[in-house]
This record gives sequence, structure tokens and C-alpha cells, in this order.
Amino acid sequence: MIKDLKYYMSLDYDIAVRDLEVDEGGGILAYYIDLPFIMGDGDTKDEAVEDLKNAFKSYVVVCLKNKDRIVEPKNAQKSKRINITLPNDLLNKIDEFIKNNHISRSAFLQQASRQVLAG
Repeated sequence: MIKDLKYYMSLDYDIAVRDLEVDEGGGILAYYIDLPFIMGDGDTKDEAVEDLKNAFKSYVVVCLKNKDRIVEPKNAQKSKRINITLPNDLLNKIDEFIKNNHISRSAFLQQASRQVLAG
């Protein structure tokens, strides 16, 4: 899996939002639970979250350039076992692909899902 800007921007980080006091400048503050040093603000919740996402994008670009570690959301680290049904011909194609690429079915399905959902 390529961990590039698109990958990190597609992760589901938990966001906290709070009203700023007048002596703090007023408005709304948004920050990531797992990355509290990245913040955004605005007059509305939507503006604050948009500002936060822009700040996060800048952070990721710099980290990738410097090869710094980027913390992934804790909720993304949790896994849940599921049971799915696939047609045999599709499963055979998946198994051939994963064998040639030395990955598991789970890793393949995660990568394919992220790629489709990142759109």
C-alpha cells in the first residue's frame, strides 16, 4: 500500500470541535484527537473543520517530504472480522493477484476498498 497524500487524506481521523471564548478570539476551534497539535478555526463548525483539513494537508505534505512518521488514527488500527461471499471466479482472480503480490486477501480488500472510496 502506498502511503501518499491521498492515503492520509482518506483516513478517518476523529475530530473534536469546541467554541472559543471571547478572550481566545471567539469562533470555533477544531482539532484531531490523535493529532491535537493540528488545529483549525472559523466562525462556524464547517469553516473550522475545513481549516483543520487544510492544515492537516500541509502537515502531511511536509512529513512526506521529510520522511517523518505520520500518526494514523487509533480507530483505523482496530480491525473487525467479517464474513463475505464472492463468486468463485472472482475469488480465484483475487487469489492469483495476492499470490503474485505477496499480500493477504484482507490486505487486498482493504487496498481495493480504500482506492474505490477515495474516488
